[in-house]
Amino acid sequence: MTVDHLLKPSNLPYQLPDFANISTADFLPAFEIALAEHDAEIAGIAANPEPVTWENTIEALERAGQALNRVAAVFFNLQGTDSSPEMDEIAQEIAPKLSAHSDAIFHNAELFARVEAVSAPEDEESQRLLAHTKRAFRRRGAALNAAGKAQLSEINQRLSALSEEFGRNLLKDTRELAVNFSEEELAGFSPARISAAADYARETGAAGYVVPLELPTVQAEQAVLSSPGSRAKLYEASQKRGALSNKDVLLETVRLRAERAALLGYDTHADYVIEEETADDVAAVRALLYDLAPAASANAKAEYKLSAEEAESHGQKVDAADWSFWETKVRERDYALDEAQLRQYFPLNQVLEDGVFFAANRLYGITVEARPDLRGYAEGVDVWEVKDSDGSGIGLILTDYHGRPSKRGGAWMSSFVDQSELLGTKPVVVNVMGINKPTSGQALLSLDEVTTIFHEFGHGLHGLLSQVRYPSFSGTSVPRDYVEFPSQINENWAFDPAVVRNYARHVDTGAVIPDSMLQAIETAKQFGQGFATAEYLAASIIDLAWHSLSASEAAAVNDIEQFEADALAAAGLDVEKVAPRYRSTYFNHIFAGGYSAGYYSYLWAEALDADGFDWFVETGAAGTAESAEAARQAGARFRELVLSKGASTDYSIAFENLRGRSKDLDPLLRRRGLAGAI
Repeated sequence: MTVDHLLKPSNLPYQLPDFANISTADFLPAFEIALAEHDAEIAGIAANPEPVTWENTIEALERAGQALNRVAAVFFNLQGTDSSPEMDEIAQEIAPKLSAHSDAIFHNAELFARVEAVSAPEDEESQRLLAHTKRAFRRRGAALNAAGKAQLSEINQRLSALSEEFGRNLLKDTRELAVNFSEEELAGFSPARISAAADYARETGAAGYVVPLELPTVQAEQAVLSSPGSRAKLYEASQKRGALSNKDVLLETVRLRAERAALLGYDTHADYVIEEETADDVAAVRALLYDLAPAASANAKAEYKLSAEEAESHGQKVDAADWSFWETKVRERDYALDEAQLRQYFPLNQVLEDGVFFAANRLYGITVEARPDLRGYAEGVDVWEVKDSDGSGIGLILTDYHGRPSKRGGAWMSSFVDQSELLGTKPVVVNVMGINKPTSGQALLSLDEVTTIFHEFGHGLHGLLSQVRYPSFSGTSVPRDYVEFPSQINENWAFDPAVVRNYARHVDTGAVIPDSMLQAIETAKQFGQGFATAEYLAASIIDLAWHSLSASEAAAVNDIEQFEADALAAAGLDVEKVAPRYRSTYFNHIFAGGYSAGYYSYLWAEALDADGFDWFVETGAAGTAESAEAARQAGARFRELVLSKGASTDYSIAFENLRGRSKDLDPLLRRRGLAGAI
């Protein structure tokens, strides 16, 4: 069969997909075969004449659909990193079919009866899987009557199509709104960055110099472009994304999500989503966001005043597009933090191999080795094998760090193969970013990019170090407000003295980063937190506002800008010249990703992270090279209690076992400069 390389487990190490033999034309026929195969497997489980057992019902469900999982994993990973009109057409066709297929499983009355009748073994993972499965059937409408099931399936198929359309529109707008500059307008760019802009223009068939847009509202390049007009061009282009193409998509999505929640017995979509999270309820989330908003707003206004004073001393003013530029100047003035100079110490390969991989070895005893014999899915995608301290193989990680016109914005981790003892599979994960590729040499990273590489590898560790039986609980298959905990913990190691001195070496001289620079980074940590917290909270509040609407309220909204403004004003976060990190029409996380009513989760998990990293400090694991033994012991504990468990254990208990108590918000508030805010 010509599509067997998609349908069957790959013969490559760890079942790495055989990308060399996969073509776009393979996907539709492979999906059709895999869907039919899964239908047959489900029918067999539901109609099994034998008495209900754990093995022939729940474990059979866990085993079913592996061919479909393989096809979907490859397709949706590639659509995110190397989209094309052909891939988009397939996604348009297949997304509603996948939704209908999933609904058919959860609406199968015979299957639901078997699930309701089954008993689980006494171990915690099996008990949790049974509760998870029963809850999933209820939340997906298994208890609805026939009319309700039909209505729910229709809504789900439409929402699936809308999500795909939102992402497709956003990628198209992002490409088309990439900003064309003259060389004079790029004053402030390094020669290498100017050359990269020329290369990007040639790639896209444009004249002159082109700077592509990143996912957030504020573009990183605004911090370095000397011309206010150039900064404004980037900022304005960023906020045009989706303004026309995604308005109707967004409003219909909000309305349908509210209708679905009501059909399933919930007041709002937020109530539906947060039921599955570690937060107690919507009120707890709203309280956290609203309680922090006034302090974040005050801090942002104080930071603006400093930046405005610096701009005035140079005969200029600070508009919204200029904030990050003058913030950088204040850092240089008050903290001796020259970010252009800092980049010279952060070449991409050094950060990855001598930083990210070194920290993982120091904590968890694992090694990461290049596998040049294995092929990634695109040029520049590297494959690495991860081995445990005893030399045994753990899995593979693919790294795809450079931007391409075909790649959607942002940074993320995903999986091609999930770890599962039941299936006998080991993990194959991927880390993706959109770093501008230089014409020659290595990319030199900003502080934010360094942090992001550590963050995404933290997700990678969560997938790689998983040790669970059931695929439903593997790795990052945990609530949104917990999944960011391991990744945000890993960020802390980026500038830990014992780690940073191992990788931060000057690209030309090889000199280790001076202590004065590290001290400047540490001292300047809290400056800018007002802006960063305010723009993040603004996005989170907008997300929660959209998804706290009833169906009738959602149907009445038509003015997106006014809705955003009202939501921010209600929270006391209408800070002049601070836009939300994402405006609704390009808020990919919540309208084309899995974070609807869940964008708050980064902050919720940061409370765990800030308190959790204090534990690492208290154990002596952080700070100096002499702390290597303490780091290994602490890492083993974190691996045992958090990274290996996936969703197989209670999250709060896991944290309490690690910390010796429940989480404390004070470390988060201190980190964000918000002490006393709650």
